[in-house]
Amino acid sequence: MAVDLRGRSFLRLLDFTPDEIRALLALAAELKDEKQAGMRERALDGLNIALLFEKPSTRTRCAFVVACIDEGAHPEYLGKSDIQFGKKETVADTARVLGRFFDGIEFRGFAHQTVEILAEHAGVPVWNGLTDEWHPTQVLADLLTIEEEFGDLTGRTLAFVGDGRNNMANSLMVGCAKMGMHCRIVAPEELQPEADLVAAISEIAADTGGSLLITSSIEEGVAGADVIFADVWASMGEEGLIAERIRLLGPYKITAEMMAATGRGDTIFLHCLPSFHNLDTEVSQKYPDIREVEDEVFEGPQSRVFDEAENRLHTIKAVMVATLGD
Repeated sequence: MAVDLRGRSFLRLLDFTPDEIRALLALAAELKDEKQAGMRERALDGLNIALLFEKPSTRTRCAFVVACIDEGAHPEYLGKSDIQFGKKETVADTARVLGRFFDGIEFRGFAHQTVEILAEHAGVPVWNGLTDEWHPTQVLADLLTIEEEFGDLTGRTLAFVGDGRNNMANSLMVGCAKMGMHCRIVAPEELQPEADLVAAISEIAADTGGSLLITSSIEEGVAGADVIFADVWASMGEEGLIAERIRLLGPYKITAEMMAATGRGDTIFLHCLPSFHNLDTEVSQKYPDIREVEDEVFEGPQSRVFDEAENRLHTIKAVMVATLGD
């Protein structure tokens, strides 16, 4: 089914139909093949893209920059010292100015309301590179990686193990439901998603043939899973919660035993990165128990985390091409 996404903003997967998401994944796969073959269609030739970052990032920034350049656009990076949201200028005023200069705007930051205001006032497509509530470009990369591994997404089972209230859990629940997948959020009761969101996503899953399970039981949550997914236990800005998160999530660390508990030999491990999988970072040296996944799993044969990281580029490129290209 042909879809037309030109002029659309990309703020959360809830705003897109299953057919529209499948179209983005198909375009991402096509653009990936073209890049690997050395082809450049330059679908964004001559366009200018603003990259607004309240929160710094390795993968999101690099993926947007390379995607822009591959397709002929000019990326302009604006860090937190370059934008003055709510200080010297309102978000709406910033949006109206940048919309006069740029053909598209990416935002990565804290409050989801900020990216909504940008999209309301900019007059050009706005793309959510991450907010406290949602991380839709990451989930497109996750879905593409699962599709590459197993083929059709319909009926596949993904278990997210960790903080079930964070932006990754929220976005994975939506992405899986839209694709007719079975999503399980495996988290202690204190860190399980909001009931209203669970109810809304369960309705979507009922329409697509998927399902949503919220459980504190690791055994129940991972049994038969095609994918086990992890994220760090304390996101940027949550450093003061590290001790509490270690206490709550210590039993939920991804281990070789947990991977085996799926009962499948082909289960893969995914992680949105960065990851505290060893003691080679400043944070993990200070808090050795903060490691959400064993190095044996992260570096093991079931891990697809770097394929997944690469796919950030191709899915982000697809979003920009679909919303701005001819």
